[in-house]
Amino acid sequence: METTIADNLKEKIPHFKVGIITYNDIEVGLSPQMLKGRLQLFQESLYFDLQEKEWTDFDKIQEWRNVFKLIGTNPSRYRPSAEALYRRIQKQNYLSPVHSAIDLNNFFSLLFEVPIGIYDRAKLTGDITIKIGEHEDTYMGLNGRMNSMEHMITSVDQEGPFGSPFVDSERTKVTEETKQALQIIYFTPSTSIEEADKQTKSLLDMFLQIHGGKGHYSISTN
Repeated sequence: METTIADNLKEKIPHFKVGIITYNDIEVGLSPQMLKGRLQLFQESLYFDLQEKEWTDFDKIQEWRNVFKLIGTNPSRYRPSAEALYRRIQKQNYLSPVHSAIDLNNFFSLLFEVPIGIYDRAKLTGDITIKIGEHEDTYMGLNGRMNSMEHMITSVDQEGPFGSPFVDSERTKVTEETKQALQIIYFTPSTSIEEADKQTKSLLDMFLQIHGGKGHYSISTN
């Protein structure tokens, strides 16, 4: 399974890059207390930061808003998923534990200030392309709605779109039955290759510590 960045996205967003992690033989279940504790403490700390800061103080969130604008997405209507998490916490609507894969994904999305998607590889077909969506690109999202990916960044396999920095699809969601997974870190264009590599590896290492199995990562760029 290879991941490529489509020409229509390369042209709009120079230096676009993603971290790609593949996992095999993992065990997804209830989050260990260590992870639940870290997630809760981080949210509480972030809540107090958000009372004293403006959104412009969060560089990566602002950069993702600008990326959305450049590709034709209204970021005030369709918020990058990391920003949506931050806004929940600002209202003290903390994230409740779901299972170990989702909880870890949310923790690192908050930590890195970028959208991160995790997908069940058994539900994916063929290679992956990350592109700007077209009119026919739609899917039922984890938000419970049918979502159009037109003028939005979306990840697609041979069956169609399944993920986005906005919201991911029901079709490829990770459950406690998942044994193989794909994780995509949607980095800001200004993130250096070195920093992207470091952050991707740190996510991989902690994921394997909790879930067992094996993993491999790479950075896909323009």
